[in-house]
Amino acid sequence: MFGKRSAGPEGRPTTPSVGPGAGVATPPRPQAAPVAARPATPKPAPKAPIGMPKAAPKGPAVKAPAAKTPPQKTTKPNTVVEDVGGERSAEYYAIKTTIFNALIDTIDLGQLSRLDNETAAEEIRDIVTEIISIKNVAMSIAEQERLLEDICNDVLGYGPLEPLLARDDIADIMVNGAGDVFIEVAGKVRKTNVRFRDNAQLMNICQRIVSQVGRRVDESSPICDARLADGSRVNVIAPPLALDGPTLTIRKFKKDKLTMDNLVRFKSISPEGAKVLQIIGASRCNVLISGGTGSGKTTLLNCLTGFIDADERIVTCEDAAELQLQQPHVVRLETRPPNLEGQGQVTMRDLVKNCLRMRPERIIVGEVRGPEAFDLLQAMNTGHDGSMGTLHANSPREALSRIESMITMGGYNLPNRTIREMISGSIDVIVQAARLRDGSRRITHITEVLGMEGDVIVTQDLFLYEITGEDANGDIEGRHVSTGIARPKFWDRARYYGLEKELADALDAAEG
Repeated sequence: MFGKRSAGPEGRPTTPSVGPGAGVATPPRPQAAPVAARPATPKPAPKAPIGMPKAAPKGPAVKAPAAKTPPQKTTKPNTVVEDVGGERSAEYYAIKTTIFNALIDTIDLGQLSRLDNETAAEEIRDIVTEIISIKNVAMSIAEQERLLEDICNDVLGYGPLEPLLARDDIADIMVNGAGDVFIEVAGKVRKTNVRFRDNAQLMNICQRIVSQVGRRVDESSPICDARLADGSRVNVIAPPLALDGPTLTIRKFKKDKLTMDNLVRFKSISPEGAKVLQIIGASRCNVLISGGTGSGKTTLLNCLTGFIDADERIVTCEDAAELQLQQPHVVRLETRPPNLEGQGQVTMRDLVKNCLRMRPERIIVGEVRGPEAFDLLQAMNTGHDGSMGTLHANSPREALSRIESMITMGGYNLPNRTIREMISGSIDVIVQAARLRDGSRRITHITEVLGMEGDVIVTQDLFLYEITGEDANGDIEGRHVSTGIARPKFWDRARYYGLEKELADALDAAEG
């Protein structure tokens, strides 16, 4: 369609050497007679739909030039390195660089972009196989298959990240330059044998990720927040701010959305506590989810939104859209950074303020970080019951202090008592999540906000997590206990929605 795929001097493609001697140069073959001296007409070569690799004369196996590989840092003897997809040698990377460069010189990227991924991958595999044959590169079948997969990932996907993104047990991917890639599995951080060709390849992949959501990362804008197609959160910080090369952090989300039943099975919350959280979500309490980095705040927020009725209109505001709401009537809003001229920025506060004009029934803020806290409290106080948000804090009491600090940072010249009255009148429940030292995630507090006594916001705990010890493997053991509150403040709200009997049963079962 776009040209003919060339063959060897005898009109047929050469085949790669396979077998035990793969990787060893083969002896040169005798030179064939010139084609012009033969009366027979050579058979036409098949057409290639993407491009045409240039024919090279047969000869000894090509020894690829040494490629620049990222410097390898010494690994401590007690460091566990997780094998992802097999170890790659320096010679493998050198051959891959040669084949990849030949492929890029051969294919028409414009035509390739018009194909779906599956078709494009087949075309790339066909051309790479022929390039290997033409260049007479000696490699085993397993090595060739690994090379084909890696090159397809480089051209169509995210290169060395693809095997990590395909795994559902990985929570975080942390790339510290081209030579160091770490993952978090089961709450533990592990080093992998994955590495990039060089920092330029890593930077190209970062550009590919952020460009899909209309953002950029370069020397003039070296920090960028973005997301993948599945909602996974991405942060990139590039040189000159990152001294050892581009640093990429991906917070992955499971393909199967977690539910409250999953949290009960993982012992993040007791069955009785999960029932109370279900009633809190269904009875339209204003909820603030607090916790440290990686404690599971977004996952918990997703679980709580599962109890929202399907007929409610929900508006979400996020820096990078990652919430996975299942309701049919959801409006998703996302902030926007400034352009090259420093214009066009849309902040979280702009989104939250605009929400009030969109006739929402619930407003959900992915993360409260600044002055938008004031507008969220205003929304909770003006008929948008059931609104939710997350913020970073180590305890429910600290969460209230952080909200107060955020409002003060916004330049509001209000007395402290006025701000605290607004907080106590807006927030009904604080749910505290924590990541424990063994990597497990637990809901440690379900706390009500009761009101004011003097200048102090009064709270009461409904459920607490008590650590009782650890097992032989070093995993923390504990239990969720009820504080004995038989009639929480949101009892009347639960009764309004016909849930007071379920609430009473859950609290009674927790006491037992």
